Amino acid sequence: MGELPKITALAITLNEADTLEGFLQSLDFVDEIVIVDSYSTDETVQIVSKHPKVTVHQRVFDDFSSQKNYAISKATHDWILFFDPDEAITPTFREEVLKVLKNPQAIAYYVRRQLYFMGKKIQYSGFQTDWVIRLFHKAHCQYNGNLVHETLEVQGATARLKTRIPHYTYKSFEDYTAKLDRYNSLQARMLYKRGKKAHFWHLWMRPAYRFWHQYLLRLGILDGKEGFILAKINAHSVFNRYAKLMLLQRGQQ
Repeated sequence: MGELPKITALAITLNEADTLEGFLQSLDFVDEIVIVDSYSTDETVQIVSKHPKVTVHQRVFDDFSSQKNYAISKATHDWILFFDPDEAITPTFREEVLKVLKNPQAIAYYVRRQLYFMGKKIQYSGFQTDWVIRLFHKAHCQYNGNLVHETLEVQGATARLKTRIPHYTYKSFEDYTAKLDRYNSLQARMLYKRGKKAHFWHLWMRPAYRFWHQYLLRLGILDGKEGFILAKINAHSVFNRYAKLMLLQRGQQ
């Protein structure tokens, strides 16, 4: 086993005051924490500024890839932990990270997330295969430029960590739907820039497909009423995305 390399933890924030205290405490094993904030209007900046390991940068949000790549550019150390503040870094995950980094066999590591929605652990609904890269070497990785649902492009070997991490994306119904609306606006812009066209059938066929795919094919029905609500919300989210794209086409947004 080799010597443990130094670690930089990164996060991008916008009005995350409710979750930040515990999130920062769970990162006590890293060597520095870099926060890129999109000019939060709550107590986010005041909270993170109190922590000695934290450096805060404020940047106007344009899209997720740009914001995350900017955060990577501010990291002092090569190994990066890049988490969202609504993801929980458990003691078990911490120990696995420290063990892996003493003798890394890959340059990027996938982590499986466990979604909690409306207070319930979601076992199905398409989230049973929710793998995301959260640990990587910055010299070989960069986000792909997508405005939303960005992915990390990795030049080298990847591996999977064993520990599953909790993902508490749901604060309230209003917060969750507002978050989806922000994503939809970015997705519509991305489709528009790619020259995609929205037609009437997108407004009813694609939402219907999304609902039945998530609720039946991806077994959301087994998640009870929460699975039904998730499928319904995400179907409406698809409708919203193509409605926004149609408005962009008409120069109305």
